[in-house]
Amino acid sequence: MKLGFDIDDTLINLREHAFHIYTRKLGKDVDIAAFHALDKVNIHEIFDLTAEQGKQMWISSMEEIYFTDCPPYPAAIETLQELDKRGHEIYYITARPKKHGERTRQWMIDKGFPVRDERFFYGMQDEEKIHIIEELDLDYYFDDKPAVLNTLNQDSLKVYVKDQSYNRHLDIPRIMEWSDLMKIL
Repeated sequence: MKLGFDIDDTLINLREHAFHIYTRKLGKDVDIAAFHALDKVNIHEIFDLTAEQGKQMWISSMEEIYFTDCPPYPAAIETLQELDKRGHEIYYITARPKKHGERTRQWMIDKGFPVRDERFFYGMQDEEKIHIIEELDLDYYFDDKPAVLNTLNQDSLKVYVKDQSYNRHLDIPRIMEWSDLMKIL
């Protein structure tokens, strides 16, 4: 089978990692419950930042957010390693900026994710991401972002949403824990 995966907030807990970085950098004591209650992807509002301030905070923190100790979700690495071992084709499709693509690929390899260069796509907007997903003719695709998931043709592609507070309104099959993926397949 051909399986596609978004990376951020699908395989790795990037937004919560960013939340902790923002808390430290801004010196604000924001309750984690506020983060878990967010109904949107952006986190700046819980820090009382405007959209522009939030954008600047993200840009100035991007290096630390992307390439430090952001944790993979439990069982994500082991599950994908097992899928790879069983001969499934694993594709990564991320909208991370092009300038971070090669380092992201290496970071994923260093963490233990099974990565093959020809199956690692990055540096695109969400609309381009959708075209790549469709061109790959995947059997399954996993993502967290409503803007991507809502636009995929689900006739031949089995789409799953990685559960997040901001995507609970979606009526799409959901993956709560990566250890459950083998049961789904």
